[in-house]
This record gives sequence, C-alpha cells and structure tokens, in this order.
Amino acid sequence: MPVYDYMCEDCGPFTQMHPMSACAEAQPCPDCAGLSPRAFLSVPYLAGMDSARRTAFATNERSANAPMSTGEYAAKTHGAGCGCCGGAKMKSRTRTAAGGAKSFPSARPWMISH
Repeated sequence: MPVYDYMCEDCGPFTQMHPMSACAEAQPCPDCAGLSPRAFLSVPYLAGMDSARRTAFATNERSANAPMSTGEYAAKTHGAGCGCCGGAKMKSRTRTAAGGAKSFPSARPWMISH
C-alpha cells in the first residue's frame, strides 16, 4: 500500500498508509482526529532495482499467467545444434561387459548388474 502525506490545520503534517482507492479522501489526524486533506509535501518514493532483479520479477509475473512452452524455453536458452535438447543422439551411460552384463558406473555405482 502506498504512503500519503496529509496536512492537519492544527497539528501539522502527517503520513498514512492506505489503499490507492482512498487516496483522495480526507483522513483523520492521529493526534486530534480532525479530518485533514491530502497534501503533496514530498516527492514520490520510487524504488529502483538492478536489471537482473527486475528481469527476475518480470519473469515470475509473466509465468504466473502465461508460462513458456517447452519449445519457447528451448529456443530461448539453447542455441541451434545444442547437444542436450536438440536432435543429436545422447551418449549412453550404460556400460556393457563382454559377457553381456550391464552396469551404470556414472549413474549408480552401487548397483549390481542383472
């Protein structure tokens, strides 16, 4: 919620936080409870953030209602001819012994072959 400045004729300026829908309404003074009109005493506070954080927020907001498809994600993150998701055949992690026994030395070193 935004913070607004108000000017009480008796007590002076004060700030309050409330919804934007009530920005034009007079608010009660915290000291004397008299209705005070909105005053423009300071410049608006604009929070700046670095571009990486701004990009992350935009991505999160966009993915909430329009997530990327798998094809869009692959096209954005990987170039043409990429080995992980392109048409290239991936190297098998299965090792076959001369007797036909199979093992997975890189994936499951504890597993015994069948």
